[in-house]
Amino acid sequence: MGSMPVHDMPWWRWRSNVRSALHMLSDPDFQRDCWATGRPGYGDVTDAVYRLVEDTWLDNWSAEKYVGTIFRDSQEAALVDTAVLRVLRIMHQVGADAPVVSYMEHHAWPEAVRAARDAHVRLATNDEEDPNEPPRSLDVLAIMLHSV
Repeated sequence: MGSMPVHDMPWWRWRSNVRSALHMLSDPDFQRDCWATGRPGYGDVTDAVYRLVEDTWLDNWSAEKYVGTIFRDSQEAALVDTAVLRVLRIMHQVGADAPVVSYMEHHAWPEAVRAARDAHVRLATNDEEDPNEPPRSLDVLAIMLHSV
């Protein structure tokens, strides 16, 4: 997300947080190598979900509300809504403070990862970025959010 041209979006900082969360939630290799091992600098599932819904309240209403401010179009919004609903359903079942492995072993986790991947790819592509780059650390995200 280093060269991400999201600054053209009115609420680009919120978009950056949503993208970061979706990126981490969409990458099973990252989850295994970073979250499951407790690698510092990347938070955990709860941190990612918090970034996803913290400012946006996507746990209370549709991403469609933010088309033109956070999301570029209705397709982005629909994909984000699907990802949020799948991830939150699992979070409510296993608990916000559950170990990462509880999420990863949940029977619906692959569907949630796939939904997050679909949303991540759409947002990254629309921001002219490679969706296959590994997720950036939370420190890099913080630096980006304080730029401009």
